[in-house]
Amino acid sequence: MIGIVNYGAGNIFSLTSALDRLDLEYGMIHEEADLDKYSHIIIPGVGHAGTAMEKLKQTGLVEPLRALKKPVLGICVGMQLLTEHSEEGDAEMMGIVPVKTRLFDKSLGIKIPHMGWNNIRHQNNSLFEGVENLSQFYFVHSYFIEYNPNFDIATAEYGLPFSAGVQRDNFYGVQFHPEKSGNAGERLLKNFSNLKH
Repeated sequence: MIGIVNYGAGNIFSLTSALDRLDLEYGMIHEEADLDKYSHIIIPGVGHAGTAMEKLKQTGLVEPLRALKKPVLGICVGMQLLTEHSEEGDAEMMGIVPVKTRLFDKSLGIKIPHMGWNNIRHQNNSLFEGVENLSQFYFVHSYFIEYNPNFDIATAEYGLPFSAGVQRDNFYGVQFHPEKSGNAGERLLKNFSNLKH
């Protein structure tokens, strides 16, 4: 069963709607004791990464989450929380994936935020099983995770290549919103629910 970290900085409704459509059972995580109830953990997130990190700290969940050995998926700002540092609020993140979250550069001639559908090129990874390469996913973000081939499992282009998906051990992150990305996104959520640990 999937546990959703409910720390006041995530768009829970669209995520739970997608899980309902997929008949995937889920519940909410508010405190450390809740983590034991679930086999798979999702960290959602929208808005400001620095603020989200502060809210997550207030729950006392940062260290328990970092210690998990079961599959964990960060979505959008939830993915950025897995990194070392975010330029948004000049904030230290959880430091699980040793990369940085950076602001898109307007001088590249792009609109910020990056909003809408974009193709991703993914690696051969269990999270993307059955998802066609160059499938479109839905993005809404002004900050991106720098590309690093050691952790990158999916790449998108917006002025420059950036990580659309990362993995380190049992921790996964996606910058797009699978819950708003149609069949490809639903397949990814289903794949996540089937990951072994």
